[in-house]
Amino acid sequence: MSKAFFQVNLLTVIFSVLMVGGCAVEAAKVNETEKSAPVKNTEFQSSVKAPPRTTKGASIEITKDSPADTVRVFYKSLRENRFREAMFLTNLRPAIEGLTDTELADLHLDLATIAQQIPAEIEINGEIISGNYATVTAKLPDNETKQITLQEIRLRKEGNYWIILTVDEQAESTIKKEGNKYFFNLRLQTHESEAKAMMERISKAQMVYALQNGGFYGEINALVEKGFLPEDALTSDSTGYNYRVILSSDKKKYYATAEPSVFGKTGKLSFLLELDDKKSPRLTAKENQGQPLKK
Repeated sequence: MSKAFFQVNLLTVIFSVLMVGGCAVEAAKVNETEKSAPVKNTEFQSSVKAPPRTTKGASIEITKDSPADTVRVFYKSLRENRFREAMFLTNLRPAIEGLTDTELADLHLDLATIAQQIPAEIEINGEIISGNYATVTAKLPDNETKQITLQEIRLRKEGNYWIILTVDEQAESTIKKEGNKYFFNLRLQTHESEAKAMMERISKAQMVYALQNGGFYGEINALVEKGFLPEDALTSDSTGYNYRVILSSDKKKYYATAEPSVFGKTGKLSFLLELDDKKSPRLTAKENQGQPLKK
C-alpha cells in the first residue's frame, strides 16, 4: 500500500473515468430525454484552442468546442494544475464554482495527485454525438493496471457547450445540494474509510509479526520497518489520521488507536482496535471529538 493510497484519493472517488482510467462515466446512466438547464458561456471552455485538425495526440479531427475538444482541454487543464478551469468542464462545476482561492488551495495536494498521472499526450480516437449527448473514446492509463487502454468518456450538452459526466445522476444531485462543501465532505469520508482499512491492516500485520517473533507483538515503527505497514502510518500528513499501537508490558497484548488530526476536517470518527479474550481483533469506531478512544 503506497503513500498515494492514503491521500484524499479523488483519483478513484471523484473523477472516476477522468481520473486516468476509472471509467465510472460508463456508469453515469443518462436519460436521453432529460432537459438540462443551460449554463452561461465561460472562457474556460475555449481557453486552450485547438487547431482545425490535430495531428499530435489525436487520431481524429477535433473541432473547437466539440466533445473531443472538451475532453482535450479538460485533460490539458488538469495536467497543468488549472483545476478550477478543468472542473468547470464537468458536472462537478457546482462543487467548485463556490470555492474561494484559499479553499481551492486546500484541495491542491489532492488534485495534484491526479494531475501527476495525466499523460503528456492523450490520444483521442473517437467521437459519437447523439442529440445532447456524446461519447468520446481516448487511450488512457487504467487506474489499476496503469496499462494504456481505450476508455469511454460521456458528455452532455448544456447551452452551446459540452460538459463531461464525471459522476452519475445521484452524485450529481448530491453535488448540487452540497455545493462547495462537497469536496470537503468527500475528503472527510475518504479519510475515515482509509483509516478503517489501516486499522484492519494493523491487525493483520500484528498477526504476522507475532508468528515471526514468538508470540510477541510489535510497535508501529517495527511493523513499518518489517514492511507490514506503509510509512504513511507514522504521520498524519497524507492520511489525515494519527495512528498508535500500545503494547502490554510483556508485549503479548496490544491495542491500537486512530483519531483524526483535525476533527471535523480530516475526519470525525475515532477508532479503537483491541483483542478479545480469544485474541481475536475487534474494531470500534465512533465520534469522540477527535480524541483517542479509551480501551
